[in-house]
Parts: sequence; C-alpha cells; structure tokens
Amino acid sequence: MKKTVVGLALSILVVFSLTSNVFADDYGQEVDVKVMSYNIYHGVGQDGKLDLPRIAKVIQDADADIIGLQEVDRFYGDRSDFQDQTRELAKLLGYHYVYGANLNLEPAEGQEENRQYGTGILSKYPIIDSENIYLSSFGNEQRGLLRTKINVRGVQMNFFNTHLGLNAPERNKQVEEIIEVKSSFEDPSVLVGDLNAEPNSEEFQLLLNKGNFVDTFSEVENSNTFPVVDPMKRIDYILTSPDIKFTNPEVIYTEASDHLPLVTELTIRR
Repeated sequence: MKKTVVGLALSILVVFSLTSNVFADDYGQEVDVKVMSYNIYHGVGQDGKLDLPRIAKVIQDADADIIGLQEVDRFYGDRSDFQDQTRELAKLLGYHYVYGANLNLEPAEGQEENRQYGTGILSKYPIIDSENIYLSSFGNEQRGLLRTKINVRGVQMNFFNTHLGLNAPERNKQVEEIIEVKSSFEDPSVLVGDLNAEPNSEEFQLLLNKGNFVDTFSEVENSNTFPVVDPMKRIDYILTSPDIKFTNPEVIYTEASDHLPLVTELTIRR
C-alpha cells in the first residue's frame, strides 16, 4: 500500500451529527466528561455473534460521553452485514460521530459502497472539527490518527483516537507522527486507542516523555485489556495532557468484543 506523509494526505473521512444542536452553549470554563476507549472487533463478541446493540449497551451502561472506537467496519462485508457501524452506534445512542477509513477498498460484489475499515469517535457533544491522518505503515495494514475538536459545554478539547501497528519499529514512527500532530494544537488533549504496545515499551514511554501525555491508568493495579478472558496484556489506553484532572479509571468487564473497554472521568478547564 502506498505510504502517505503525515499532514499532506488525509484518509477517507465521514462526519455526521445525530443530534439537533451543532454547537453547545457556553456553560462555564470547567467541565466534567467521561471518556472511553473500546476496540469493538467489528461488533463480534466472544460468542462469535455480531451484535452492535450489545456494544451500544456497554457504552450506555458505562455512561460514557466521548468514545474512541477501533476496528470498525463501514460497508466492509458479510462479517458485519455491510453496516456503517459508527453510524449505527450513533443512532442507537443519539450521539454525534465521525469515522476515519484507514482501509478503503473496492466495493464487494453486488455492493455500491467502498469496503472500509478504521476507527470512529462517538460524542454526546458536538464535533466541530475533524480529520483522519494516515500514519506511516511501511506496506503493512494502513494505520491512522483520527483527530477531532469537541465542544464540551463551551470548553473545547482535542480528542485523538488511534490503532497502532503490529511491530515496534512501525509503532515508534507512528508515535513520533502522533506527537508531531498533537504539538500543532493547544491543550487540553486526550489520546485514546489500541496501541498494540505495553506500558514498558519504548514507543509508549515516548508518548509519555516526548509527547507529554499522562497515563490515567498508571496507578491502577490491574488494567489489562486483552484478551477478554484472563487478560494478560495492557495495550488499550486513555492518555491526557497534564492540564486535565482525572478520576475513577476503570476497566469494564464485558464479552461483547475481544478487548475490554476503558473509561476515565476527566475534568477539563480552558
């Protein structure tokens, strides 16, 4: 697959609003918001069944306001009934959404829409700006950084969502690019995603040290997220800029996917 330079080319991006208000009223300079990161494995649970309403219920039960989704299909194939999965989840929840296609393939036989696979963001609050930025993937599966600016009751925050590659050199380059993108925007910032890297890895430490991110789960005794049954690895994260206060980080047990979702309550001041 052709490599794309960060900042020069954007992947296929789909943005929609599922609620009536485009901009939130300015209610104050400090707001609380609950964020989630969830690799949904195209909606298939441990029972092998495709069930998007089950994914929506996990989100609803967690009372999450902004959710970064990974492994999301859009008209991809039989495995997800050719659904536009981010849109379907947004409709179920009544949220705004944006989708970034990192794979954009020719339509399947008998279909009109391109087969797409990537990441999505659901938000209770208006998404006022977004782009999906390709990350260097060196001929492997294309990866991206889905960037949004969200108006949370008058306070704007940068919300980034990603799903990094499967080998360390690739992830190191992708992390460098994420840090470069993040540096172009004033904090407050949140980065969520499936990083395919454990906390002691070079690439994750780079995010903390050079990227100036804070790991909201660093003090949680057991925050492993994969696999669902007897999870052995921590590869899913919610990171924030230092100006954001956080409380109650939690790993939610559910068999609705092959990863466990994470939630953290944030206080953002602007």
